[in-house]
Amino acid sequence: MLRKRLYILSFVLLLFLPANAQIEGAGSSVFHFMGLPASARLNALGGENVSIADGDVSMAYMNPALLTSETDKVLQLNFAYYLAGTMFGSAMYGHNWGDNYFSASIHYLDYGKMDYTDEWGQITGGTFTAKDMCVHFTYARQLGPMFRVGATVKPIFSVYEHYTSFALGADVGGHFQTRDSLFQMGLALRNIGWQLKGFYEEDWGQHTEMLPLNLELGMSLRLAHAPLRFSVTMHNLQRWNLAPWEEEVKWYDMLFRHTIWALDIVPKSEKFYLTVSYNHRRQAEMAIKEVCSMALVKCIECGKKISSNAAVCIHCGNPLDNYEMIDYKSFYKSKFIYFFVFTI
Repeated sequence: MLRKRLYILSFVLLLFLPANAQIEGAGSSVFHFMGLPASARLNALGGENVSIADGDVSMAYMNPALLTSETDKVLQLNFAYYLAGTMFGSAMYGHNWGDNYFSASIHYLDYGKMDYTDEWGQITGGTFTAKDMCVHFTYARQLGPMFRVGATVKPIFSVYEHYTSFALGADVGGHFQTRDSLFQMGLALRNIGWQLKGFYEEDWGQHTEMLPLNLELGMSLRLAHAPLRFSVTMHNLQRWNLAPWEEEVKWYDMLFRHTIWALDIVPKSEKFYLTVSYNHRRQAEMAIKEVCSMALVKCIECGKKISSNAAVCIHCGNPLDNYEMIDYKSFYKSKFIYFFVFTI
């Protein structure tokens, strides 16, 4: 009994003490690709979930304590094609030794080829590539029939053209479930750490930033006599303001930006899942309200895209006294509909 209490105390200390400097010094951060869901199922759950432990090894990406006895010898491969040639992929494998659960995974994001441009957005010729990659080594331990703790160590690499960066991060988490597994609750602190090598140097040395810290709490309830499971996940609890730019947001709107709701239809065979979710923060950030001051427009003469600040079209030389605005709102709305249908 004393040993279990020491495990729990150590877990609490690991969860809150190392991240204190990140919370107090919150500002800019890097490697935001780690917030992307690692699998199609996590995507369908709204992008984040720290409470469902049912043998899916990809759930340990959000909470290392979600490794279970059922993730033993499980291999999972995922691939997603995003907008503008961006590709995301992951590979995960779990292995157990008694009550000790392990997994290793690799996650990468390839932004595709991009054009060199000047400060006005004019294409100057040539292309370059940008890539992010993260490797996860996860360990979880069962502490009795209802409680489990876990931790992840993850080196992170980025290459943007000839600029490179390296960071070392960690995740810690805990999970509780009732004996019948109908109610589950998870707590996780993700992305504890910082850059060890920045993208560039300043007069005093390397310019380094913190990782995007994320404190999450989630609960899931599965009905005993119906194949339904309800989940709610609260994310980014270490900070209140989640608005991406300076705007007035009502307190209840900001509260819902911290919350993700999900509904699973889970048959008894558990071979098939149908999930519907709502992420209010994602919905608010995808609602484009205005076009930025330097945007892409379409040349009426040749129909190609150029910067709105350009004096002439760099493709055909036509003066930009008149041009056609690109309807970004309709573009992203249609892409979101395709993305939503594909996720379902």
